[in-house]
Amino acid sequence: MTKADIVAKISEKLGLEKGDVQATVESFMEEVKTSLETGDNVYLRGFGSFIIKTRAEKTGRNISKNTTIKIPAHNIPAFKPAKIFVDGVKTNTEVKEN
Repeated sequence: MTKADIVAKISEKLGLEKGDVQATVESFMEEVKTSLETGDNVYLRGFGSFIIKTRAEKTGRNISKNTTIKIPAHNIPAFKPAKIFVDGVKTNTEVKEN
């Protein structure tokens, strides 16, 4: 599902203009992004949490030059779904086979 699909579904469900819904969705995403960039986690009860995870420093390899490189510690954004969200996905979706 894409952002356009989400906008269309919400617009249809609530009877609002697509432009207004798109502005709301984009504003929500911008607020989440801004909060994470400033170091604040975002908690949405019943849905999940957008959090900042810290990756430790590690040693990697540059295979083209056959040398080791040091990858510094860094932060990455992550999403942790709420338990009720995970349970709903587990019970309401079929397992896809490769």
